[in-house]
Amino acid sequence: MKLRYTDRAKDDVELAFAWYERQRRGLGYEFLDCIEAAVKSIIENSAMYRTHFLHFRGCLVRRFPFTVFYTVEKKEIVLHSVFDNRQDPAKRP
Repeated sequence: MKLRYTDRAKDDVELAFAWYERQRRGLGYEFLDCIEAAVKSIIENSAMYRTHFLHFRGCLVRRFPFTVFYTVEKKEIVLHSVFDNRQDPAKRP
């Protein structure tokens, strides 16, 4: 199944990567590895993760306080947000 990131999801990943790299060199790449593992799991079994809001599903990211929110469309999986769980929950997609 095809995978598509929204602009918001891309921005979320870029901002988090930059922040983790400022904390410790290489930590941003470890973050990206964990995001990649979460996305791979979503692609392999998108129905495995629970529905959070309406039709949005969420996959917790291993080791980092983030959730990948996505929807399953007819021909693609759309990643809407890579949400930092330390934020106000009202900001979720």
